[in-house]
Amino acid sequence: MLPALYSRLVTLITVSGLLFSVLSHAVSAEEVPALDNNNTETTPAPTPDNGIAAAIDSETGSAASQTARQRLSAIREHYEMHGFLPIWTEDGTPTQKAHQVIEAIGRAAEHGLRQSDYGVDALSERISQTPFVDPAGFEVELSVALVAYAQHLNAGRVDPATVTSENVIYPDRVSANEILNGARKTEYIIPYLRLLAPRTPRYDRLRNAMRDYRRIAATGGWPVIPEGEVIKPGMTDARVDILRKRLVVTGEYAPEGTPQDTGLYEGPIVEAVKLFQERHGLEIDGVIGPNTLKEINLSVEDRIAIMEYNLERRRWMQNDYGQHYIFANLADQVVKVVKNGKTIYAEIIQVGLPYHRTPVFTDTMEYIEFNPYWNVPYSIATRELLPKLKQNPHAYASQGYEVLRGGQVINASAVPWHAYSRSNFPVRIRQRPGDRNALGRVKFMFPNKHNVYIHDTPSKSKFNNASRFFSHGCLRLKNPFRFAEILLGEQGWSRARIDQVVNSRKRTVVKLDKQLPVHVAYLTAWVNKDGSIHFRRDVYGRDAIMAKTLNRIRSGQ
Repeated sequence: MLPALYSRLVTLITVSGLLFSVLSHAVSAEEVPALDNNNTETTPAPTPDNGIAAAIDSETGSAASQTARQRLSAIREHYEMHGFLPIWTEDGTPTQKAHQVIEAIGRAAEHGLRQSDYGVDALSERISQTPFVDPAGFEVELSVALVAYAQHLNAGRVDPATVTSENVIYPDRVSANEILNGARKTEYIIPYLRLLAPRTPRYDRLRNAMRDYRRIAATGGWPVIPEGEVIKPGMTDARVDILRKRLVVTGEYAPEGTPQDTGLYEGPIVEAVKLFQERHGLEIDGVIGPNTLKEINLSVEDRIAIMEYNLERRRWMQNDYGQHYIFANLADQVVKVVKNGKTIYAEIIQVGLPYHRTPVFTDTMEYIEFNPYWNVPYSIATRELLPKLKQNPHAYASQGYEVLRGGQVINASAVPWHAYSRSNFPVRIRQRPGDRNALGRVKFMFPNKHNVYIHDTPSKSKFNNASRFFSHGCLRLKNPFRFAEILLGEQGWSRARIDQVVNSRKRTVVKLDKQLPVHVAYLTAWVNKDGSIHFRRDVYGRDAIMAKTLNRIRSGQ
């Protein structure tokens, strides 16, 4: 799979003509420079005495953070390679490109970013002053703003790991030199910057939806449904008319004619509530209880913020997931198999409990194991099994558990359980294949340091819940044999052959002829191809952590 940056570089050339045909400027592919990692340009000489070097050094000396100092250091290297020749001024006067940079950053909100993070108001004021003063200082400040904005647009406002260590993804951030090299070569900054943002329909659909929600916010948002008793289909309640007006705003309810306000909760308005529940990951029963009412009453400003967090997550992701891949959204509790841009299979899953949160990462599925043993993780063995084993060495024997030392199965009664603890546990516990095995009858392996994989489960009844956060971190399937059939079909495996292997009760490992990327994500807002906007509850609290991280950065803490 191509890394994110390389993918964007390839896309830069292949789609630039299509992109620019719909932009305000008629720009050919040749007029917009490709990003260039080659830093071997000949340094012009002599260095002009225009004050740019001194201005960079001054900015560096007053920089408030290590990140700012590193960015200035990279900018200085670029200007050194170009003999400190300016980009944004000519004969001491701002160029048209300088105006374009300020205009582009002024549109930061379109990407869920904030123009105030880049000092664009001050720059806009400076560029309009007559006479124009301190061109060197302006040059440096504008380059700093451009580099920061372009990097945030390209790979995220914040490093994923600084939000939470559970984000184990590493976006490639375009360098300051690449950004400024491109800026020197092009006359069209706005389309050039658009090439640095994620180039996927998923990102654009969410951006467009956020724009629409901002329009709703500008007209006053939507009405709040007063608290009260649970409203069930067939009941009469004075709040039904307010509910109808609320769901019109976000498109779940499309009135035919002028509905009479009878307060009767039935028919189309009940179906509209069910549609709202579906789009928000709630129990689809048409009942307006506390959970549904809370989601309905969440303000448009809160919804916009959630969209901003998820645009940030999209910027962390790579453009190219691969031609054939597996995608699991933890917040949605759904896994999909995608091939050539189309979802060929999808099903609901169980994911990690709030105190066993599944991390965000990407790895590669290598093989499928039927009738697997479950090697109980050390943490589960010592925290959950050991206390009961101290009371009864055979507490788990009926469930197929066995104890191993040095790779050999030993009698549980021969183990001095009372002498063991979480820091002293020299044995290993595993569960034999079978119907009661915690992994069920099949697991799908993409070996990773998190010990997370996809597997069957004997706890099928839990799939009936709208909220399915039940596992220790792995992804549990409702229909594992169908999932296996989808993945192994290209290798000539039929469902009958899969059933035969499962029924043999023998551990069987099947390697995938084509290993598949597995992307595990956490998205609490997205837009489907049909234009429907979906939200999910922030069960892991990662939206809240994102908000705190951004506020901390912006406050300079």
